[in-house]
Amino acid sequence: MNASPAGPPPGRPPRTAPPRGTVATHRDDGVPSRGMGALVSGQIPPLPPALVGMFVTGVLLSIGVAGSDDLAVFAPVVVLLLAGPGSSHRHDGRLDWLVPPILRLTEYGFTASVGFAHDVPPWLVFALLGAVAFHHYDVVNRVRQNAHPPPWLAAAGLGWDGRMLLVALGGLVGQATPFLVLLSLYLWGLFCWESLTYWTAVPRPGTGPPEAGRREENAW
Repeated sequence: MNASPAGPPPGRPPRTAPPRGTVATHRDDGVPSRGMGALVSGQIPPLPPALVGMFVTGVLLSIGVAGSDDLAVFAPVVVLLLAGPGSSHRHDGRLDWLVPPILRLTEYGFTASVGFAHDVPPWLVFALLGAVAFHHYDVVNRVRQNAHPPPWLAAAGLGWDGRMLLVALGGLVGQATPFLVLLSLYLWGLFCWESLTYWTAVPRPGTGPPEAGRREENAW
């Protein structure tokens, strides 16, 4: 029996190994979070700090200070300091799969709260959240096919930490609407372009090179 060369089946994207584990790929960490994770070399478990960060953010937003230049706009800094160091962990604990949805809930909730508190049009808030949700859904589909997004995409997309910091900055300087407009346009353009470029490069089933089919037959 002839061994066939290793490679993805026709019609499927090329496989790429996740640098920190599959669960960690879903975190969508930005440069600040990854930098903090590099300092501790994966020694800090990711789940407890993420839970505390979400709790602190919820408390700050629930007491109604998001509408003023007060403590709530500093919630992203709190979350970053808590959850950032856990970014380098392999997320191989039994409950570490909870970390990405916790970060999603924290980011989405903070963005919506600050936007609505600063009288940002609802359609604009949902446009920004839609761009981020589209990106996360795209990452989920890639991971299912063992085709993880390139490392530069998380940095270019600012990560959950960078996006929260920008939203907080917009609220702090009283320019939430312009900040969300620019951020929405940038993220939609980046994520749609990168996703379209990637998925259009994936060959459709049955359109692979003829040699692939012959190698499959020769293997038997």
